[in-house]
Amino acid sequence: MSVAVDLSGKVALVTGGSRGLGREMVLGLAAAGADVVVASRDLASCEKTAAEVRETTGRRALPVSAHVGRWEGLEALVDTVHAEFGRIDVLVNNAGMSPRYDTVADVSEALFDKVLGVNLKGPFRLAALVGTRMAAAEGGSIINVSSTGAVRPRADIVPYAAAKAGLNAVTVGLAHAFGSTVRVNAIMCGTFLTDVSAAWDMEAFGRRAATFALGRGGQPSEVVGTALYLASDWSSFTTGSVITVDGGQP
Repeated sequence: MSVAVDLSGKVALVTGGSRGLGREMVLGLAAAGADVVVASRDLASCEKTAAEVRETTGRRALPVSAHVGRWEGLEALVDTVHAEFGRIDVLVNNAGMSPRYDTVADVSEALFDKVLGVNLKGPFRLAALVGTRMAAAEGGSIINVSSTGAVRPRADIVPYAAAKAGLNAVTVGLAHAFGSTVRVNAIMCGTFLTDVSAAWDMEAFGRRAATFALGRGGQPSEVVGTALYLASDWSSFTTGSVITVDGGQP
């Protein structure tokens, strides 16, 4: 058995794929041989990442503008990918958002609905659409990107934490819904130093990171190994699992 992850001939769709963890997973999947679809609301950013994929790996890369929180556009997204590639073998539901607020009383219904739409409702709908087609074809792998906030919610991320807790439940439920040919798992991410971290108070973060088992935040590339495991046949007996990748956060 080869120890390398080989995704040759596979097609992977990654939402929120133009930046942060999504971009790293796009690049990692392509490096393993997959053709990739880079989807996010910012088409120019998707085009930039797709060009990087083509230049560095030689794989096909399709940039697509899509808003995961709007159900009406998700079927068109799936149709676009199938028209271009004829299949989707790997779906990475990575798009997410966690807007700041001062107090929980400041969270409006519109904000709450927006956070749940992008982090929970959209991933559910996209997984349902893609998983149904996977099950009718040769199967596949769905990877939901969750957060340790789902199990360790803080006061400043309550709607986000609720959405990610729901996504964990959706992961298990869809694993059973799609049965033996489509595997559905989640990566429950801790604190990664993506582009968003540029706005953090790094002194305060350093004190918090000192409590992690590894004593630091994660580099975006450090999520790729788990994504490749779940995307490939190496995880052929893994489904309905929520895998924590957080550097040992207490």
